[in-house]
Amino acid sequence: MQSISRVLIVGGTHGNELIGVYLIQKLERHPQSIQRSSFETMTLWANPQAFAANCRYVDLDLNRCFRRSDLQNLSRLGYEDLRAREIDRRFGLGGETPVDVIVDLHSTTANMGLTIITDEHPFNLRLAAYINLMQPSVRIYVSTLPQSERSSLRSICALGCTIEVGPVAQGTLQADLFQKTEGLIQVILDYLELYNCQTVPGFEEPLTVYQHIDTIDYPRGDRNNLQAMIHPQLQFRDYEPLQPGELMFLTFEGEAIAYEGPSTVYPVFINEAAYYEKGIAFAITARHQVNILG
Repeated sequence: MQSISRVLIVGGTHGNELIGVYLIQKLERHPQSIQRSSFETMTLWANPQAFAANCRYVDLDLNRCFRRSDLQNLSRLGYEDLRAREIDRRFGLGGETPVDVIVDLHSTTANMGLTIITDEHPFNLRLAAYINLMQPSVRIYVSTLPQSERSSLRSICALGCTIEVGPVAQGTLQADLFQKTEGLIQVILDYLELYNCQTVPGFEEPLTVYQHIDTIDYPRGDRNNLQAMIHPQLQFRDYEPLQPGELMFLTFEGEAIAYEGPSTVYPVFINEAAYYEKGIAFAITARHQVNILG
């Protein structure tokens, strides 16, 4: 594969995820901190109007606007639709300044700690393995969506990852997670420099990844009203095993609802505030060990 020549760091894809917004502002004040000798690093504040309104989005979720068919549909005229086409026109394949790697900064209300979200591309898995080598507390969440179904901002570029950190309330900053996100950016840029110089270290140990399986919604009734909450025994247990028969929901009348799946899974994004509208109480993953080739 060719060398990396241009990297894009994105923040504020969701306007109320302030860590990414203020990190981008800081990086733009100190551009030398993200430059490396073998490639150019650019920054993008993705959704300034949503930030100004202190909300996740204005018309629709910007991080669901980048499916190729949607980008080509000129009848889609919401603010985020127009913004997505502008971003793709600037940085996507064939754009004005196409990038080789995208790093998208996000935060979550769920107890996800430091998480790298990526896919099964060999380059991206090697990047994730290096991040985990440098920061062993980082967990790797792997999406399995085919390229044609990917709608996130990062999907306009084959290489890169999303940094997801939490828990942090929407519309707030949290200093420790701000600093840890900033540190992960530096680790990623260091890896890309090593990659270009062909000096990436070998990975002797297998990488633990959490591979996406499905999502589970809250029990709902008439007019889509919630009928239950996350059970206290599941709350804050992101990345911990959920066994068949263990409790996952609690109705407002006090009835516990158990997980009835066929095997042990590992929930993530448990009780994420932004996912109530998406019909997601949490996602379930399978934990695997992956051997990373040099």
